[in-house]
Amino acid sequence: MAGGHSIVDRGRLAVDLQRAVTGEVRFDDGARALYANDASIYRQVPTGVVVPQSADDVLAALRVCREHQAAVFARGCGTGLAGQTVNAAVVFDFSKRLNRIVEIDPARRIARVQPGVICDELHEAAEPFGLTFAPDPATHDRCTLGGMIGNNSCGTHSVVGGKTVDNVITMDVVTVDGHRMTVGRTTPEALAALRAQPDRCGDIYRRLDDLIQRYAEEVRQRYPRIPRRVSGFNLDSLLPENGFDVAKALVGSESTCVFVLEATVRLIPLPAYRALLVVGHPDAATAADHMDPLHHPALIALECFDAGVLENLEKHDQHIPGMDQLPDGQAWLLAEYGGDSAEEVEDAARTAADRLTAGQPKLFTDPDQQEQVWEVRRSTIEFTRIPGEHAGLAGWEDAAIAPENLGDYIRDYCQLLKRYGYHCVLFGHFGQGCMHNRLDLDLRTAPAVDDFRRFLDEAGDLVIKYGGSLSGEHGDGQLRANQLAKMFGPQLVSAFDEFKQIWDPEGRMNPGKVVRPYGPDQNLAVGPDYRPRHVRTVFAYPDDEKGFVDATNRCFGIGKCRHTSGGVMCPSFMVTREEQHSTRGRARLLFEMMSGHLADGPGWRDQHVKDSLDLCLSCKGCKSDCPVGVDIATYKAEFLSHYYRHRLRPRSAYALGLIPIWARLASHAPRLANAALHAPGLSRVGKAAAGIAPQRDAPRFAHKTFRAWFSGRRADHGDPVLLWPDTFTNYFQPEIAAAAVRVLEAAGCSVNIPQRQLCCGRPLYDYGMLRTAKRWLRRILDDLAEPISAGLRLIVLEPSCAAVFRDELTNLFPDDADAQRLCAATMSLGEYLCQRGYQPPPLHLRALVQTHCHDHAVLKPECDARLFDAMQLDVDHPDSGCCGMAGSFGFEAGERHKVSVAAGERVILPAVRAADPRTVIVANGFSCREQIGQLAGRQALHLAQLLELAEGSGPDGPRRNLEPARSTR
Repeated sequence: MAGGHSIVDRGRLAVDLQRAVTGEVRFDDGARALYANDASIYRQVPTGVVVPQSADDVLAALRVCREHQAAVFARGCGTGLAGQTVNAAVVFDFSKRLNRIVEIDPARRIARVQPGVICDELHEAAEPFGLTFAPDPATHDRCTLGGMIGNNSCGTHSVVGGKTVDNVITMDVVTVDGHRMTVGRTTPEALAALRAQPDRCGDIYRRLDDLIQRYAEEVRQRYPRIPRRVSGFNLDSLLPENGFDVAKALVGSESTCVFVLEATVRLIPLPAYRALLVVGHPDAATAADHMDPLHHPALIALECFDAGVLENLEKHDQHIPGMDQLPDGQAWLLAEYGGDSAEEVEDAARTAADRLTAGQPKLFTDPDQQEQVWEVRRSTIEFTRIPGEHAGLAGWEDAAIAPENLGDYIRDYCQLLKRYGYHCVLFGHFGQGCMHNRLDLDLRTAPAVDDFRRFLDEAGDLVIKYGGSLSGEHGDGQLRANQLAKMFGPQLVSAFDEFKQIWDPEGRMNPGKVVRPYGPDQNLAVGPDYRPRHVRTVFAYPDDEKGFVDATNRCFGIGKCRHTSGGVMCPSFMVTREEQHSTRGRARLLFEMMSGHLADGPGWRDQHVKDSLDLCLSCKGCKSDCPVGVDIATYKAEFLSHYYRHRLRPRSAYALGLIPIWARLASHAPRLANAALHAPGLSRVGKAAAGIAPQRDAPRFAHKTFRAWFSGRRADHGDPVLLWPDTFTNYFQPEIAAAAVRVLEAAGCSVNIPQRQLCCGRPLYDYGMLRTAKRWLRRILDDLAEPISAGLRLIVLEPSCAAVFRDELTNLFPDDADAQRLCAATMSLGEYLCQRGYQPPPLHLRALVQTHCHDHAVLKPECDARLFDAMQLDVDHPDSGCCGMAGSFGFEAGERHKVSVAAGERVILPAVRAADPRTVIVANGFSCREQIGQLAGRQALHLAQLLELAEGSGPDGPRRNLEPARSTR
């Protein structure tokens, strides 16, 4: 059982920590709730959180914690799968500030890093020198070096580069009692000198030396000689023949012995060329049986996944091109070969293929195709959870055995799963004998937990039968640690206890993990005592069986939202690097509000949850980028609708959330409205009164609305379509809708618009005005019921408005037939024209394209890409994610404006400024165009305007002046 520790006066501890450190100290209930979960099945509420600014902060905080006898532990990304990154202790989060690459020395092939450095950041920094850091776990775009050291992480290329322990040279560490030292290999002479020191350092080395002398033979006999032994402490690194390497002995100790302040790590050459041989087999066990022919000196990776991975992707509506390129089979081995020339690696792959006696091989030499196939393998860890069908939880997750025995082990393991009725998909690092899987666990009843405990015990027995390691990558934590005696014997488990005591005499570092562990059935996040709140919601959450309760429990902690570049999710985290501003952090806080640490609080009025949601841009990037479709934009709107029930909202909610009303009023005197909004003194007062950032310019109202322009037109003959004149297009940029009309008519359509001005209410969602939004949508459904039932398509130019009809509408009216019809009828301009087979004339221009977040999340931006190709545009499409404006978000004063600017400055704004003046900037979203115009000084065009340019092209090139655009103002 886990060792206990004294009760801590949290209030005094927090005050003393705040006085001692320059970084951040967070002991409020919200911060504690944020760090109560990781990617495991476990949950523990920490005592408090320390975000150190420097190594001195770490030492100062440890001193204070020691004075208060408070337990401590450290974590990086927080994606532990065995419960090692949650605890009832003070958690030190190194990821936000201690994240500097101190040095890269290409001559010595080393790097010095702080613990918060993200793995990919080190990869990117080393790449210009033709080097890389070998370990690359599936979470490489967000996991930190400190976490990798704590876990002894491995990854795809451990075949050539080994585990993290094989790549750590020295470490700057600090003990719980504040002793700082640099550790690494120790020569006999150095060891003798260190033993002679009278201080704490001398005591540590004397005791370590005595320990390994007493247990050396047991270590040599009991440690499995397999590539992926991760379980237990690395006492083998202290053997004389291994250089008495204290740094390596501490790798994989899961924050139970020391904190790492800095590490010097090995870099290896990065292969200039790669070839990928994929071999299809009928099942994973058979694949494991036939790995031997694939071995070659040039082999740098040997992975596997089975057909269950493809099924999971399909259930998530994910289609990765690599799925179509696989050879026949139900399980696939991926053998990657690397070297200095294309000929070398292709010869290696072909030699291996010629040796095969089973399987269907296919060789990939094109780097893009290789990447597409690897993307399928990388997806395995992220898409194993299918809400409502498959829990995808880390149960018996990553045992490892000798590769030559893997096939038989898999067969026995699958029989064990069958007996317990568990479903799983198989994948992993087969070349090193490490198999991953996620289980369909439901631990909400006592009998289910009893079954799980028995299953774990039998799974451990099976691994021992094959001479393997309980963990082959993800550590012991509390999930497997109670079975270490099976693997190592009671003597070595006693040695582990003694090793920990040398570093941590009082047992205050990550107690209950690895040594004297909690039982695997303790601290369950969703166990028999799980009793969530019963709430009534405005949204229906039709994809979640138990509504909002299940929606807030979708997140399983894998942390994809914590990457700092690429994709749309999560722009606020990319800017702040704060857990509370990540998709995971927000989802976890809502989970805690419903059933955990915040469950006894004010519920919908919880300020901690409100503060976390405040900087959500409602970009909906998480709806598409999160593997389980966590939709924080919707949860935020729901929460705010209750938070502000019978309360006044902020001034900006009425100024910006009700913009359709104000725009309609302003349209009667647009020149006067523009003068008032832009008069220096008056505009300043108006912005302050409305809560709008003083740095922002108010958009100008058009002198003539689109509806007014359209009313004077004669309808063309053609296929009837319904064009949606949204608030922003109608009142601010009618030239876009005018361009769309001309393009649609050129495509053979007869354009109609709704008889009266309607609004989908998109700005209302940002402020939780859901009941008003629902009324406005009801009006739309009534007005459009007849034309939509008659089969007309509704073409929506503003992506955020289209997203309302394609997403929020059916969430608010799940059983309404008219809502279902309108959802199905809604199309973007690009979607409709592509479906119609429209081919625009060529333009031969260079274009820089910013995709709207809602377009990315809900619509089909690839249709726009097809039209760009048809226009023969030279397209630059930076992976910029959210532009930062995000509707009304970027207009608001304070932190929202700062985050808005910072999000834009990440990629898209510098890209626009650097673009050639002849490059056309394309952005379908009103907010994107505003952000680009206000902060980069360029006018962006909507797809409709670009297509009109193409339609108006003559022999001398495209017309640059849009007469329809000017005539509508």
